[in-house]
Amino acid sequence: MTTVSSPLAGRVIGLEAVPDPVFSGAMVGPGTAVDPVREPGEAVSPVDGVIVSLHPHAFVVVDNEGHGVLTHLGIDTVQLNGEGFELLVSKGDNVTRGQAIVKWNPAAVEEAGKSPVCPVVALEATADALKNVLESGEVVAGGTLFDWK
Repeated sequence: MTTVSSPLAGRVIGLEAVPDPVFSGAMVGPGTAVDPVREPGEAVSPVDGVIVSLHPHAFVVVDNEGHGVLTHLGIDTVQLNGEGFELLVSKGDNVTRGQAIVKWNPAAVEEAGKSPVCPVVALEATADALKNVLESGEVVAGGTLFDWK
C-alpha cells in the first residue's frame, strides 16, 4: 500500500472539479486535486521514490512498488515555458516524501491567466486501486490525499 501525500497546502477539490477535461475525466489516471494557497512556496514529493519525469510545471515520482504519481502544477502551465518555476531536483534523483521539488507561486500562475489547481494523479492505475481518496476539505503539504493498493 502506498500512501500519497499532498504536494502542497490548499483546498482539496477532487479531479472532477479540475478545469481541464483530460484531468477531470481521469484520462491521465485517478486521483484528486488541490487548489493551492496563493503564496510563493514549494511543491513537495508526494511519495518516497525516484524522479522519472521533471518539468517546471509537472513531475512524476515512482515509488519502490512501481507506483508513479504525477503532480501537475496548475492547468495549461506548460504555456508559461518554465517562467515562475524553479526546479530544486534533477530527473533520476531519489527523493523522500515531503522533499521540495519545485519552487513556484500559484498567485503568479493565476495572474498569468492560468488555473493554479494541481491534479495529483496515480498513473496507470484504475479507480478501484485507490482507497480513501480525499475529495474536499483543507490539506497541508504532506497530508494524506489517498492510498494506493
